Amino acid sequence: MKKTMLSLLLSGLLLLTACGGGTAATPAPVEDNDTIHILATTYPVYLFTTAVTEGVEGVEVTRLIQEEISCLHDYTLTVNDMKAIEAADVIVMNGVGLEDFMSDALATSDAPVIDCSEGVELLEAMGHEGHDHDTEYDPHIWMDEGNVSVMLENITKGLSDLDPDHGETYEANRAAADAALGYDADKLSQLSGKPLITFHDGFQYFAQATGLDLLKAIEEEEGAEASAAEIKEIVGLIGEYDIPAIFTEKNGSDATAQAISRETGCGVAQLDLVMSGDGSGIQPYVDAMNQNIDTILEALG
Repeated sequence: MKKTMLSLLLSGLLLLTACGGGTAATPAPVEDNDTIHILATTYPVYLFTTAVTEGVEGVEVTRLIQEEISCLHDYTLTVNDMKAIEAADVIVMNGVGLEDFMSDALATSDAPVIDCSEGVELLEAMGHEGHDHDTEYDPHIWMDEGNVSVMLENITKGLSDLDPDHGETYEANRAAADAALGYDADKLSQLSGKPLITFHDGFQYFAQATGLDLLKAIEEEEGAEASAAEIKEIVGLIGEYDIPAIFTEKNGSDATAQAISRETGCGVAQLDLVMSGDGSGIQPYVDAMNQNIDTILEALG
């Protein structure tokens, strides 16, 4: 398994690794009367961490990135973000370079880090033309429920090492969250082979997990709008495959998609990358994934 860029960058920093391997030091158990302040970097990581820690006394989970957002390419830490990182007893991260914006802050933090991507089979990045990325791998690993199972295991292992007194509860919560995952087999059979065009590059894992044929994925943002060649390619694909709808991310731009819709007559529907939302635990994630499947089936027919 290739190491993620985040693991390489933090190899000298991590006091705790989710897989428990390497030369990282084993963290000292937390005293019973202490509150463990856990900082989850993104909304998916927050959902999975709160699922594992549900009902555990003396554990507080907060979320670093609170705003509605569709990508983190140009994210800059705020003063409040820096304070949250400084106050954290443990930091849970997605990994795969998604949180590159935290590198400098982590260099001054003593908090152990759990990298949720350890052991995940990574896909090569797509659709990053024009972006300034340090990694060649797609970081949107949570969009495959199989990867979520691994992420839950990593969080459980990391927290159990840090807080062994609650290890059995963490494991029971992990098992319950994992049991809540799972796509509807009948709906999956209807998705298989359907052509998908998205105006966000985060649906590659989702397409692979559900059998969709991801023909094209581009992400628009300021300074990296879709090129004339990309638009022409998408228009051609819509005609070639007789595609009834194309998809944007709910917090992303739909300007080009709407222009293509006017030209070709295809519809535009929204998918959820689960980068923002309300609630905690595994259920908001499960609901979002099921809604994505229902949206695609309705839009593509």
